[in-house]
Amino acid sequence: MIQLKKISKQFGKLKALDSVTTICEKSECIALIGPNGCGKTTLIKTILGMVVPDSGSITFRGDNIHNHWQYRDQIGYMPQMGRYPDNMTIGQVLGMMKDIRGKSEGLDEDLIKAFSIQNLLNKRMGTLSGGTIQKVSAALAFLFNPSVLILDEPTAGLDPVASELFKEKILAERDKGKLVLITSHILSDLDDLVTRIIYMQDGKLIFHKSIEELRRDTGEERLVKSIAQVMISNYE
Repeated sequence: MIQLKKISKQFGKLKALDSVTTICEKSECIALIGPNGCGKTTLIKTILGMVVPDSGSITFRGDNIHNHWQYRDQIGYMPQMGRYPDNMTIGQVLGMMKDIRGKSEGLDEDLIKAFSIQNLLNKRMGTLSGGTIQKVSAALAFLFNPSVLILDEPTAGLDPVASELFKEKILAERDKGKLVLITSHILSDLDDLVTRIIYMQDGKLIFHKSIEELRRDTGEERLVKSIAQVMISNYE
């Protein structure tokens, strides 16, 4: 579905991405992980078209995304920290996004209902807690029924009940054949979600493995222990 070929990006002397090549297929939930500054955010931004790589190519469903922004209609993005106009209400933000997308039918409002956002439509964004803003960002990412979901630290700030509801929704969308790409530092949240792991370090893709392969290679059942073992071996 999404194929990256030798993607490189440099900011001054910093090589944020170093010849990254991989394929992300539908019906997968892929965790993009690695230490701080490893290139995860830059990689996500190149897929979203927010950062133009210095070299390499990205194809979406077989088509090169360069100068073809329409593919982004098929992506739902949840940022780590959603930023919205403080004076707008939740209802106005939802309405604005529907106008921008030009879509008001066939919407996926499961998370709006699960998080009871319909009861908060008159609340102004500037008055909301961090957790409630996360819920709004999650609802917006899924709202337009995209075929690809990119979720950056999706459970950060969510209470335990909301986090479980959200994870159930992610699994349901994966099982419908969608591609879900998640970045998270809370590895315990990923155990029941992800099918594959992309591990990055210093701008390089160290490996892209299935959970089964990672467990077999490390001898660990829990994801957090498997990754800890990988990180330790890479620092030795």
